[in-house]
Parts: sequence; C-alpha cells; structure tokens
Amino acid sequence: MGFFSTVLGFFGFGVGVTLGLVIGYYMFIYFQPTDVKHPVIRPLVELGTESLESMLPEIPHWVRSPDFDRIDWLNKFVETMWPYLDKAICKTAKEIAKPIIAENTAKYKIDSVEFETLTLGSLPPTFQGMKVYTTDEQELIMEPSIKWAGNPNITVVVKAFGLKATAQVIDLQVFALPRITLKPLVPSFPCFAKILVSLMEKPHVDFGLKLLGADLMAIPGLYAFVQIWILQETIKTQVANMYLWPKVLEVQIMDPAKAQKKPVGILHVNVVRAIKLTKKDLMGKSDPYVKLKLTEEKLPSKKTSVKRSNLNPEWNEDFKLVVKDPESQALELTVYDWEQVGKHDKIGMNVIPLKDLTPDETKSVTLNLLKTMDANDPSNEKFRGQLTVDVTYKPFKEGDSDVDTSDESGVIEKAPDGTPEGGGLLVVIVHEAQDVEGKHHTNPYVRILFRGEEKKTKHIKKNRDPRWEEEFQFMCEEPPINDKMQVEVISRPSSLGIHSKENLGYVVISLADVINNKRINEKYHLIDSKNGRIQLELKWKTS
Repeated sequence: MGFFSTVLGFFGFGVGVTLGLVIGYYMFIYFQPTDVKHPVIRPLVELGTESLESMLPEIPHWVRSPDFDRIDWLNKFVETMWPYLDKAICKTAKEIAKPIIAENTAKYKIDSVEFETLTLGSLPPTFQGMKVYTTDEQELIMEPSIKWAGNPNITVVVKAFGLKATAQVIDLQVFALPRITLKPLVPSFPCFAKILVSLMEKPHVDFGLKLLGADLMAIPGLYAFVQIWILQETIKTQVANMYLWPKVLEVQIMDPAKAQKKPVGILHVNVVRAIKLTKKDLMGKSDPYVKLKLTEEKLPSKKTSVKRSNLNPEWNEDFKLVVKDPESQALELTVYDWEQVGKHDKIGMNVIPLKDLTPDETKSVTLNLLKTMDANDPSNEKFRGQLTVDVTYKPFKEGDSDVDTSDESGVIEKAPDGTPEGGGLLVVIVHEAQDVEGKHHTNPYVRILFRGEEKKTKHIKKNRDPRWEEEFQFMCEEPPINDKMQVEVISRPSSLGIHSKENLGYVVISLADVINNKRINEKYHLIDSKNGRIQLELKWKTS
C-alpha cells in the first residue's frame, strides 16, 4: 500500500506542476491587466528643476545655471598638477597649524600633537563650474563650485598624561561653494594684494574616522553612528559660523602700499634760465622751452613757456612734482626748440637723481645739456648749452607715509607736504571707456580740462573699448567745491588719414561730491555719444 501511495503522489505532483505551468502561461499570454498604464514620455525641457535633480543628482552647475561657466581646462590643470599641489598644500598646512597647535597644547595641558601622515591622496577636487562677477572697483570676484571626494590619509598623534591616541581621517568628501575675491588689483606680480574667501552656503562634509586602528564607522550599533554624525555636523556648523558670507577669511599676499607706490614727498622745481643754447632755426636763433618730469612715472611732462628767438632765455617758472621713490627716481629735464610746423627739435637734456638732494634744502644746479644719457655716446662731447634750475625735495611729515590708502580702509591719504593750507591734491584716474565709436576712425584718447589746465592720456589705435589706467594730479590752492571738470574722449586720425579729429563724447563733472566724499568711482554716460561710457575715479587729498 505504501508503494502505491508513493507512486500516485509523484504522479499527482508531476501532473499538477505541468497543469499549473500550462494554465499560467496561457493566462500570461492572453490576459492583460487593466490597471497598467503606458509611461508618459516627455522631453527633458518640460521637466522641472526638482524632477531633473532627482533623475540626475550630479548635474554640474554650468548645466543648471547659465551664470556658471564650464571650466574643464581647470580640472585638467589641477589633475596634472595634483601630485605637486598635494605636497605644497600639506607643507603649508603644517606651517599654518604649527603655531595654532603650540598655543592650544599649552592651554589644554597636552604634551604634543603631531601629524604622523598627511597626504591628500591621489584624487583631486573637481570644479563643477565657476561664476565671475565684474565690478567698477579694483577687484576680481569668483564663485567656483567645488566637489572633492578624495582618499586622503591624515593621521594625527596626540600625547597627553602619558597616554598616546591616534586619529585617522579617511574617505573625505567636501562639497562647497566659496566666493573668492582678489583685491585690490595692483601692477606688481601676482597682481593682487589680498585673497578674501567666504562661503555662499553651508558646506557638505563627510568622512570616515579611525581611532587606535579601529574604524568607528564599521562598529555596529547606533551609538558610534550618532557620534560621527554629531562630529560632522559640528564641523559644518563651526566652519559656516566662521566663514559663511558676509564673514570672510582674509589672506594677505603683499602690502598694497608697496605694490602701489604712494607719494612720499613733493619736489619743487624752479626753472631759472638757460645760456648759450645751440642754434636750431635758419635765422640763427631758437625758440626754447623746457619739458620736465620724474622718471618711472607715466604722468605727462610739465612744460615751461616758449621764449621766442632767444639763446639765453630766463623763465623763473615754478613746478611741483609728486615723488614716490626718492632712491630710484630722477628729475629729467629736456630743452626743445619750438616749431610751428613739424616736430620740435631737441636741443639737449640731463637728469638730477633725487637721492643726491638733501631733504628740505634748496639746491641750485647748473647742468650741461647732452644729446643722450648714454655716457659712451661721443656726440655728448659737443657743447649744447647749460640749464640752471633750483630744486627742493620736501618729504612728507612724520606719520603721513603711514596712512593707509587702500580703498577698504576708509582712510583718505593726505596730500603731499607743500600743498597749500586749506587746499589739496585732486587726483583723476582714467580707467576705461566702452562703446565709443567715431564716424571715420576710432583711435581714442582722453583730454581733461580743469581750471585752464589740460592733460591727455595716450591714444589707443582702433579700439572701441579702450583701457588707459592713467593717473593725473592737479594741485589746488583751495577746495574746488564750486568747480567743474570736463572730460572729453577724442579720436585722433591716423598719420596718413585725410579726416580730422573726432569728438566721441564728453562729460562734465561737478567736483562738489568729490570734495565732500573724498573719493568717487563711477561710470559716466558720454554726452553726444550713442552708447559710450567712461569710468573715472577721482580723489581729493587734503593737506
């Protein structure tokens, strides 16, 4: 009986399984569920921001926002330089941490804190995009989106009370959006004086931690996980409290005062006379005048009046020149013969090094005029006449040179010693112009008219967006609070052109705001220009 029941059992199982498969297959093929709907296919442009981010969580910033630029070239650069940047960054980090550790070990009675290993690993950070801001100030503002999922090996050994503890940071992840500001921009390498860093949002920080060789993240249980999470959140909060915008981390690169040489004194020059000048005109005479300027300066030369048909002219004309480096600068004097048509003929020149002058003492100097300043030039042996000048170098008073002139200090630099009491020094910096265009040519330069005095920048050929960065100075006996300054942008024709000069626009500036605020830096729309603008910076420095 047992045998037959077993056989029938196997037979029933086989029949049941076979029948079940046949029925299931039939139902799968011929019966369709009624509640299943076809998926809706839509173009990506119709999806919202949240939908896209849920589908593609790693979309870089340059895709999500048009304000961010793609910077794959920078990622390639960092990837190539990372082995060297790793060593340089770790070395700098140790130097920065050394005094901080020394201060806190004594405070908390710790014997020592040392880096057993410090390396950032082989995986460099990546830049997901960068946003760059342009302002009217002398600064560059960047916001890079940084993601770093690295494999650093940072091991710190702490010794205290005869015990030794080892902590190791591994598998570090940092996502941050910092704002990096380089300011002020200066004409000396690396071309900026400070780096200001702040965070635009709370950073994401994740890492693994090992203590005494045990991976805390691998320990089962909720307690270890909570402890690590609290530590990570504490780091995020502390970093955010310290550097979340508008708070900044300021790194001094160089002294702005040294990068941008500021005035340290004023040179008084009295052009007295010249004698026995060489004849340049056909009638046996010359029409001499003197141009004078300080070397290492981009400011236009100052000029005396022209003395007609005179080989022994007397001027007795006074000039004031602002000195920035008396050890290297020199007063350059050049005598010309004025010509009504064509180029003015050079009679001769010479220089007076400022380091040869005794401060606050007037020195009368008679110079032999030379063709060039090359000591080996045989043409200098020819007598070309003599020029007599009285020069006095007056340095700033004690303490004036220590005044901080940087824009962010809020302190306005004093005018040089020798500035008339109640007066001051009006400084005009011509930065740039935009969208200036002439009818026949566009070779722009700027002309500044103030109290009958005229100053000009260099002209730039074929440029609708010229940049000059030239500085001009006007010594004022009294504050020009009721005065106006006219600034013109003019296009000079080419040397072979048949067209005359063209006025590309002008602006008239009331100086009352400059006197009251001490400094303005603005872009002005040019009158008589369709879209032209000019950026000017004006400063008023009182005595």
